[in-house]
Amino acid sequence: MKPQRVLVLVHKHLVPPEGATEADHVDAEWKTEWDVIHALQKNGHEVRPLGIQDELNPIRQAMDEWKPTIIFNLLEAFDNVNLFDQNVVSYLELLRVPYTGCNPRGLLLSRDKSLSKKLLAYHRIQVPEWAVFRRGRKVHVPPRLKFPLMVKSLTEEASIGISQASVVADEEKLRKRVEFIHQSVGTHAIVERFIDGREMYVGVLGNDRLQVFPLWEMQFSKMVEGDNWLIATERVKWSAKYQEKHGIKTNRAKNLPDTFEATVSRMAKRVYRALELTGYARIDIRMDQDGKPYVLEANANPQIARGEDFAESAEHAGVKYGRLLDRILALGLQWRPETVA
Repeated sequence: MKPQRVLVLVHKHLVPPEGATEADHVDAEWKTEWDVIHALQKNGHEVRPLGIQDELNPIRQAMDEWKPTIIFNLLEAFDNVNLFDQNVVSYLELLRVPYTGCNPRGLLLSRDKSLSKKLLAYHRIQVPEWAVFRRGRKVHVPPRLKFPLMVKSLTEEASIGISQASVVADEEKLRKRVEFIHQSVGTHAIVERFIDGREMYVGVLGNDRLQVFPLWEMQFSKMVEGDNWLIATERVKWSAKYQEKHGIKTNRAKNLPDTFEATVSRMAKRVYRALELTGYARIDIRMDQDGKPYVLEANANPQIARGEDFAESAEHAGVKYGRLLDRILALGLQWRPETVA
């Protein structure tokens, strides 16, 4: 594609330090930012990172002074509030500057796990039965919910608040876990029927025409099933030592039922359109013991670092990392807010 002037929005504490090398960034918390910035530069784009915390004015100043042709959005929150990421994107639309990733409506619809499940159920997309337990209200288990149940934050992502204790088998444990989400995570809790089976991820790229990447699976090669629930806990996602100890990796899903991947590919596209997602997203599913897929949630603007699930799946489909970022840029340049009515 034609070289662009790209302003990369990152969290202020994740701006890669000057002079950082590839060896420096392997275990750094700013690995994603380094990967994106350097891959874009390698593709021939002029790139400038901008750290954002709790002010929008720096974006406007950079727009006036540097005049980027597009913004690559790597923000997942604003002022440490995850729900505010959609407001930053709305601001970019008010500035009429092209940006990468999901539009504000898609961010809003996918962030709220209950709202997204309502929309998916309306479109007859299979989701686990669920209920929301709001802060300050008594926990009452609806008859439709059958144990075991999974307890999560209603709006937090990245497995925040999820541990082995998140899967509960009775009302007493349910109440304790809901209270934990309310007090420790600080959000409402969503409780859904636990799907005992395999956890998989589907990467989707596009605005109107969608490309679905190969099905990726979280594998627990050293974890004994029965002693532990095979779920993506916070430690599974973010602790390298825990991953090594239990042989936790994500790889191309194999040994699937006939037509399963084609079914999930169609399902992922339906989810993407039902939630009005754009740019790129990851759809999380679980397959039960009978080979039936259930959609857990959709993650707009998922982790985009080199070597992570989304990029690995794209590469397996023949889309190398640099090409993937150029595709994301092109989708941002093509997107028009007025196309959402």
